[in-house]
Amino acid sequence: MSSKIMKFLVWISAFFTLGILAYIVGFILYKGIPALNPELFAWKYTSSNISMMPSIVSTVIIILVSLLIAAPIGIFTSFYLVEYANRNSKLLPVIRLATDTLAAVPSIVYGLFGMLMFVTKSGFSWGYSHLAGILTITIMILPIIISSTEEGLRSVDDSLRMASFGLGAGKLRTIFSVVLPVAMPGILSGVILAIGRIVGESAALLFTLGSATNMFESFMGSGRTLAVHMYVLSSEGFHVNEAYATGTVLIIIVWLINALSTYISSKLGGGK
Repeated sequence: MSSKIMKFLVWISAFFTLGILAYIVGFILYKGIPALNPELFAWKYTSSNISMMPSIVSTVIIILVSLLIAAPIGIFTSFYLVEYANRNSKLLPVIRLATDTLAAVPSIVYGLFGMLMFVTKSGFSWGYSHLAGILTITIMILPIIISSTEEGLRSVDDSLRMASFGLGAGKLRTIFSVVLPVAMPGILSGVILAIGRIVGESAALLFTLGSATNMFESFMGSGRTLAVHMYVLSSEGFHVNEAYATGTVLIIIVWLINALSTYISSKLGGGK
């Protein structure tokens, strides 16, 4: 009897979670799709077209450059923690504590740090810029990539490593030929979570990237991501429909990124 109750509660929880997700996504699509029009994708933002194209370009640049910096650092750090570091070392708990602490820091704190470190005269004095936003976001997503990659590496059975060593393969070859393909889904899941954090971030980027509507010209110029664009439009109250349209584009971009990551994961992991 108790097992049936537990099964019922599990099903109810699953349907409740999926229902909330479907309602949120459906509501945004219901409001946003009718508001989409070609003027919203004009190359230049004006007060008449409220184009989101500069925000799309800035969002893509922030994602690509942040991952280009954070992914190698996070993945190699995880390789050190799992494959090379002495498991009895006193340094490992310190690194994991620092990683967990950074993951729990609110984004507004990262924004204040980035503003003081990169934007104001007390730091590098770059002003509101893509570079300041990229470096701040890089620090934010590092703990996510490290934790997910470490979990993926630990999920690889040690017998696979021992078999590779028994066949004469070295440490580095074992990592890249045996461990990495098996752990790839976990690594890519961390990258997906990091992309989701970047796409949905607004507070930290308001303090570092700014909210300029200009098209990207240089890394030292200001701009706004889609999340910041949607926040500004909704807070002003004059372009609510355009804010819903921006949310719709955000959902589509996240879905495309997740689909691409899943496809790559299945290919690299040997899935069909």
